[in-house]
Amino acid sequence: MLPASRLVRTSDLAEAQAAITDVYIPHDLRSRDGRPLDFTLNFLQSHKLTVGHLNYGADAELLVPAMLDCYHLNLTLGGATQVSQGGRTAATSAGRRGVLFGPLSPFTVRWSPEAVQYAIKLPRRQLEDHLAGLLGRPVGGPIDFHLTVDLTRAAGRNLVSAVHFLRGELARPGGLATSPLARDQLEAFVMTQVLLAVPHEHSQQLVTPTAPAQRTRVGRVVELIDAHPDQPLTLTDMTRVAGVGARALQAGFRETVGMAPLAYLRKVRLDRVRAELTETAGERSVTDVALSWGFAHLGRFAGQYRAQFGESPSETVRAALRTHR
Repeated sequence: MLPASRLVRTSDLAEAQAAITDVYIPHDLRSRDGRPLDFTLNFLQSHKLTVGHLNYGADAELLVPAMLDCYHLNLTLGGATQVSQGGRTAATSAGRRGVLFGPLSPFTVRWSPEAVQYAIKLPRRQLEDHLAGLLGRPVGGPIDFHLTVDLTRAAGRNLVSAVHFLRGELARPGGLATSPLARDQLEAFVMTQVLLAVPHEHSQQLVTPTAPAQRTRVGRVVELIDAHPDQPLTLTDMTRVAGVGARALQAGFRETVGMAPLAYLRKVRLDRVRAELTETAGERSVTDVALSWGFAHLGRFAGQYRAQFGESPSETVRAALRTHR
């Protein structure tokens, strides 16, 4: 098992291979010039995603068998790599090109000594279910992604920012990833950015205008949120209940409720926070109550709370204490 610190450094090829095998997948690793590695892997795992910051510090080549149950995304931050999969080849470069490997074919990656990458493991079922939720219909098989990811376009830059944010929250003590409610939303955000940034056979459908969901379908989701705001509800969960795609549901919510479904979920959770602060004034801290409802970023929570109620959480508590006396 890897150290609890989630940081691995070694010059030994066998140790580097074992680390990547434990975190990602069994593979073959070789040094092309026979020199020792300067290998560093700093990885973090959320419930669904694995995010590694990785370099080999050598002319290294990985031979990876078909992963079957996951996709793998490399976002090149420094240096360059040469890759191939299923007869396709590509080159990555810092801040310009990344790659996304599908689950059904083996692939190779050759690293330049100075190459540094985000290496993200994306479980196949969760990513395909997420796409199905956005589309409002089953996907019916693996997603046929293009091999190359253009990091110079807005969607590519958004993807890098999303992964960077996820990694920061996983590493930050008390970060968003410590709350199951917030963590699921963050994972869904990253998966959405992958689906928007990397071309695939469903890409056009994700950006084609769609009719708003009917009021009755929106009502099903409103009932779900009102009854279970304490559950880690994602947009995919909501589309499954409504029986429509994410964009249709969002349009229907704006038309019927006046806000997006996730904004409505946040509003209901803030209502529950205020009710709990009022009922238990002085018994639980504002921080404890906010965290229990999925608001792990306390500064952002305080701003959202004031925007909704016109007062700070502490002012709500003080008013409740005066009433209870």
